[in-house]
Amino acid sequence: MQSETLAPVLKSVVVNAPRERAFKIFTEFFGGWWPSTHHIGKQPYETSVLEGKVGGRWYERATDGSECEWGRVLAWDPPAKVVMSWHLQPDWGYDPDPAKASEVEVRFIAQSGASTLVELEHRNLERHGDGWATMRGQVDSPGGWGTIVELFGKFANEHAGHPIDEDLSMGAPGEDL
Repeated sequence: MQSETLAPVLKSVVVNAPRERAFKIFTEFFGGWWPSTHHIGKQPYETSVLEGKVGGRWYERATDGSECEWGRVLAWDPPAKVVMSWHLQPDWGYDPDPAKASEVEVRFIAQSGASTLVELEHRNLERHGDGWATMRGQVDSPGGWGTIVELFGKFANEHAGHPIDEDLSMGAPGEDL
């Protein structure tokens, strides 16, 4: 029973893009596909940013320029994977203590043809302490990582065959699929 409660949250999607392109869309255009409904800041949401380097920040920015941290990049291995710390606690507040952070790993696995399997694993949620099981249920719910991975897949498929310009990094989609 213990191993079931400590199980990571796993979500995946296949995108019609080579692995290198899928990785680039996920990381460099993070704000273009991240849902605007998924933010923790008190001010109106503008975009989300994933800085492409170990130690880089993972955060959201509001229209007034304020920022809310989510975590840090722990591993950066293009085009195979990116691993981020998740410092958001069960109350959705930020705790900078690495001992209280879970991890989100996103793997990009080449498939036959020009498609890529994108796997997201959110693990070590028990590090968050009291309330971690409730938070696990929330990120594993239909509105959690499943929605986020689905939105990424839709965005990646829409932009797989043509150039992506800088404008796509702004203005995140809502939950409409």
